[in-house]
Amino acid sequence: MEIRKGKFLKEYSIKKRLSHINYADVIVSFVVVAVIGLIMIPLPSFLLDFLIIINITIGINVLLMTLFTKSVLEFSTFPTLLLITTMFRLGLNISSTRLVLTQGNAGHVIDAFANVVAGNNYIVGAVIFVIITIIQIIVVTNGASRVSEVSARFTLDAMPGKQMAIDADLNAGIISEEEAKQRRSDLQREASFFGAMDGASKFVKGDAIAGIIITLINLIGGILIFSIGQGMEITEALSTFGKLSIGDGLVSQIPSLLISVSSGIIVTRSNDNLTFGGSISGDLFKNPLIMWIVTIVLITLALVPGFPTIPFLIVAACFAAIGYFLKGKEKSEIAAAKKAKQEQALIRKEQEMEEDESVASFQVEPISIEIGYALISLTDETMDNSLMRQIVNIRKQCAHELGVLLSPIRIRDNLQLAPNDYCIKIKGNEVARGDIYPTKYLVVNPDTDQVTLDGIPTKEPAFGLDALWVDEGTKEFADLNGMTIVEPVTVIATHLKEVIYQNTSELLGRQEVKTLLEGIKDRYNVVIDELIPDILRLGEVQKVLQNLLKEQIPINDLVTILETLADFGTMTKDAELLTEHVRQSLKRTIVKQYLTNDDSLYVITLSPTVEDMLTKNIQKTSTGSIPVLKPEIITAIFDNLNTIHQQLVAQGLNHVVLASPNTRLVFKKLISYNFPEISVLSLNEVPNEVSIETCGMITVDHAE
Repeated sequence: MEIRKGKFLKEYSIKKRLSHINYADVIVSFVVVAVIGLIMIPLPSFLLDFLIIINITIGINVLLMTLFTKSVLEFSTFPTLLLITTMFRLGLNISSTRLVLTQGNAGHVIDAFANVVAGNNYIVGAVIFVIITIIQIIVVTNGASRVSEVSARFTLDAMPGKQMAIDADLNAGIISEEEAKQRRSDLQREASFFGAMDGASKFVKGDAIAGIIITLINLIGGILIFSIGQGMEITEALSTFGKLSIGDGLVSQIPSLLISVSSGIIVTRSNDNLTFGGSISGDLFKNPLIMWIVTIVLITLALVPGFPTIPFLIVAACFAAIGYFLKGKEKSEIAAAKKAKQEQALIRKEQEMEEDESVASFQVEPISIEIGYALISLTDETMDNSLMRQIVNIRKQCAHELGVLLSPIRIRDNLQLAPNDYCIKIKGNEVARGDIYPTKYLVVNPDTDQVTLDGIPTKEPAFGLDALWVDEGTKEFADLNGMTIVEPVTVIATHLKEVIYQNTSELLGRQEVKTLLEGIKDRYNVVIDELIPDILRLGEVQKVLQNLLKEQIPINDLVTILETLADFGTMTKDAELLTEHVRQSLKRTIVKQYLTNDDSLYVITLSPTVEDMLTKNIQKTSTGSIPVLKPEIITAIFDNLNTIHQQLVAQGLNHVVLASPNTRLVFKKLISYNFPEISVLSLNEVPNEVSIETCGMITVDHAE
């Protein structure tokens, strides 16, 4: 029992140790020992061919790895690998020398290299071999060795400063403890790498020198052995062993050159987190102007007598194409950068607008939009047609058309709303509501005799028109049939704009008026200083501006408004009378929106009876002047006005009601609730050059 238990524990211990063994380590260990064994063990020619091909493959693989690494730390085993590959090549050199001196043959690979490179002239092969060796020793290896030495020195000198920078970032909380450990480890590995490369580059230099010596041994030894010992003629021996020696040297030096170039590439790389190809393409091909200058130079050389024209023109065309491509890429990058800059500016602007939210969170917003959770995607600022961009455009449009600088419009999600619903609030009170489908399109007035569409019936929220929400496929069909198609974001934006235009007077507070005045004070400070506060207070100016906005009259001609108030403000403080005076000063601005193409104004007039009744029944209240008429008279006026109005709408005529200056305001107040779309002008608000066309007259059959 004890014997079986001990045997079991022993086997378990062996299995446990084996489970921790890395098989890659075992394989590498055997390979390293086998490399050393090449020096002592003779190899047959077919196996030597196989190992020579592996040697060339290793050289190509190492070169490609250095081209695709982004940092020296990604190939930190390169110095050790340099030693192993050097020993491998030397072992192959010794094995090939043994075959050359004993059999006068070193396999197919060496023979192929000798015939391809040297051909029938081994002197040419010798020259090529010498050139490759000189390039490797003097140019590549010496340069890489020097770069490694300088890099190691500067890396070691910079370590204390880099360590302090890591500690500073750690203390400032910029990086974590784990990141700091990783950076310290990378710094130490980088210093160790360049230090090791400084010594490892000597292996390559020694390998090149050894290759020359081995080649000379193959040449001299082969000639002596086979000419003296085996009776081969000197010329034949010289030709045979010249080719074999050159082939053996090339087979050895070409992989060695690949490794040397790899070492040069890896020690001269900058840690820019880019591969070699990415770095060099970004540096060489980033300026189209340089490409075009090179093109001009090449074309000039092509025109020089005696120079080959066609090759120069072909290369010039290539560089011109590269320059054209880079110019297009540069324009697209500039456009993308400009777009990104605009987006960042928009984001910063929105952030600035929200900075005071924490301070004044208890205050209601002048205007805001609340949306259901299904509509949140419409506020994505990365979209070209996002709701945020539409709101910015609406604010600009209001400033241009009405002369009003709106306060920032807030967008909030409201879980109490249905997923597809939204509501518009003014000063915390809901004034409009609608529902949209963010993945569908709105087709307005879809009912026709020729076409029937499938969709969700609805009403267009801004104007109450019949509409359908349709899918992408139906939308394309509707578009082909000439129907009006509106995107979901545009539906909200249009509704918001109409709400703003209908309630602009409520959004114009004293602060907004002060901002408007400050905007023109630099150029028109005289009229502002004369008017406020000596003639009118800021609140009285605000009431006049609000009265104008209530009837959709823009106030962007603020100078004319202020000068009129300064002229008449000394005679009256009544906001209604001051508003009528201002309207008369703005008569061209008021009338132009109702004129036809031939500058005619179509009007509905008031009969003398109606004018007289209105004049006699004006009553002053705290909210202004209102008409006090009998219900039957008001009903008669409304019926008469509605009949004429519907007839003119059917004819497509834009029209207004024309009244006397004394009755204009009270008549507008009388019909404002039932006919908010009908404008009322006074005779003094129509310029003399405008032609008036009477389309009807409002009369009543009842007299007071």
